Amino acid sequence: WDYQKTSLVMFLNTLTPKFYVALTGTSSLISGLILIFEWWYFRKYGTSFIEQVSVSHLRPLLGGVDSSTPNTSNGEANDSNRQSVSECKVWRNPLNLFRGAEYNRYTWVTGREPLTYYDMNLSAQDHQTFFTCDSDHLRPTDAIMQKAWRERNPQARISAAHEALELEDCATAFILLAEEEATTIMKTERLFKQALKAGDGCYRRSQQLQHHGAQYEAQHRRDTNVLVYIKRRLAMCSRKLGRTREAVKMMRDLMKEFPLLSMFNIHENLLESLLELQNYADVQAVLAKYDDISLPKSATICYTAALLKARAVSDKFSPEAASRRGLSTAEMNAIEAIHRAVEFNPHVPKYLLEMKSLILPPEHILKRGDSEAIAYAFFHLQHWKRVEGALNLLHCTWGGTFRMIPYPLEKGHLFYPYPICTETADRELLPMFHEVSVYPKKELPFFILFTAGLCSFTAMLALLTHQFPELMGVFAKALFFINFLSTLFAPLNFIMEKVESILPSSLWHQLTRI
Repeated sequence: WDYQKTSLVMFLNTLTPKFYVALTGTSSLISGLILIFEWWYFRKYGTSFIEQVSVSHLRPLLGGVDSSTPNTSNGEANDSNRQSVSECKVWRNPLNLFRGAEYNRYTWVTGREPLTYYDMNLSAQDHQTFFTCDSDHLRPTDAIMQKAWRERNPQARISAAHEALELEDCATAFILLAEEEATTIMKTERLFKQALKAGDGCYRRSQQLQHHGAQYEAQHRRDTNVLVYIKRRLAMCSRKLGRTREAVKMMRDLMKEFPLLSMFNIHENLLESLLELQNYADVQAVLAKYDDISLPKSATICYTAALLKARAVSDKFSPEAASRRGLSTAEMNAIEAIHRAVEFNPHVPKYLLEMKSLILPPEHILKRGDSEAIAYAFFHLQHWKRVEGALNLLHCTWGGTFRMIPYPLEKGHLFYPYPICTETADRELLPMFHEVSVYPKKELPFFILFTAGLCSFTAMLALLTHQFPELMGVFAKALFFINFLSTLFAPLNFIMEKVESILPSSLWHQLTRI
C-alpha cells in the first residue's frame, strides 16, 4: 500500500496542467456525445438505451426478471401484430348530441362553438358513407341529398333538404332537418318519426331487389344504414324525454333485428339506459356479452364493470378499516376492476371526481383519450353518484394503478401500451377553450438525467481546470488526501456508531462531556 500511495503521489506531482485539461476536456466531450445519443434514442424509440440494455441483457445474465414484459395472463394485452394497426383510430360517439337541439343551443347561450371543424368534417364523411350510394343519381331526391351531405354551410344543407322534401318524402332529408334544424328534442323526435315512415318503405322495397345486382345491393345496404340510424336516434330521443323503458325496448329490438351492425355501438346506449333504470342485473348480462376478449374495449365497458363490482362493497368501504383488517375478496375484485378501467382510460377519474370541469362531448371520440373520457363522464357521472360510496372508493384507489405501470406511455399491464398520439388527436377533436388532459405524462428516465448531470459536472470541471490549473492540481491532491483519511478512519467510525446504538443516550452524553 505504501508503494502504491507513493506512486500515486508522484503521478499527481508530475501531472501537468495541460494534460489535466486535455483529460477533463476529453471526458466532457465523451459525456456530451453520450447525452446526445441517449436523447436521440429516447425520442426515437421511447426508452433509454442504457436502461434497455441493462434490463434486456444484463439483468437476465444476473438472474433477474424482465419487468418490462407486460402481464398477459388474462389474455387482454394485444400482441405485436395487433399493435401494427393504427393506434389512434377515431370512432363515432355512440351518445353524440343533436346539433340543432343541443349543440347549437349551447352556442346561442355561451357564444362558444362546442364542435371543431375536424370533428364536423368526420361527421360529414360518415353521412356520405351511411346515407349515399353510387346509384343516387337515378332518383332526384337522392341526388339532391348527396350534394347536401357535402355542403359545408349548414344553411345550404337545410335548404337542400327542404328542396328534396318538395319532390317527395325523403328519409335522409328528414334526418338532416331533425339533426340540424330542430331546436328541441320534441321537434327532433317528430321529424325522425316522419323519417322512419319514409325509410321503412324504402328499406322494404330494396330488400326485395337486393339480389338482382350490385346496384340494388348497394341501395339495400344504404337503406339499412338509414333505417338503423333513425331507430337508434328515436330511442335516444325517448331516453332524453324521460321514457327510458321505451328507449330500452327500442334498443333491444334494434339489436335483435340487426345483430351484425356493431359499428353503431348500440349496446353502449343500452347500458346507459339500464343504469338509469338501476337495473343492474340486466347491465351485468349485457356486459357478459360485450366485455369479451375478442371485442374492442371502451371506457363504457370497463368503467361500468368497475361500477358494478364497486357497488357490492362501496357503501361499507373505509381506507382505515381496510388497512387494519386487510382487503376482502370482494374489495380486491372491485379495486382490480378500477385499476383495469383506469389503465384503459386514465382521464376518466378526474371528471368523475369533479377535479376537472366537463364540456359537451364531441361527435367523435378517440378511445383511451380525453375525448372518450368526456363522452363517458358526461352521461355516467350521475350513475356513479347514485351508488353510495362508489366515488369514494374510486378516489382512494385509482391512483394506485400507476404503481404497476412505471411508464404508462411505453408499457402495459392488462392492455397494450398507451398510444403516444392521443394528445394530438384529442386537440383536433376538442374545442380550443378546453384544456386537453394529457395523463400520464412521459417522464425522462433516470439514465438520461444522470448522463446530463455527469456531462455538466465534467464540463464545469474542465472549465475550472483551464482557468485555474495550479489551484485545481492542489484541489485534486487534497481530494485524494481526504479520501485516504476517510478510508483510514472508516473502521473507527463504524465502531463509534455501534457504541452509540448500544449505550443509552444519557450515559453517552455524560461520557462526551467528561
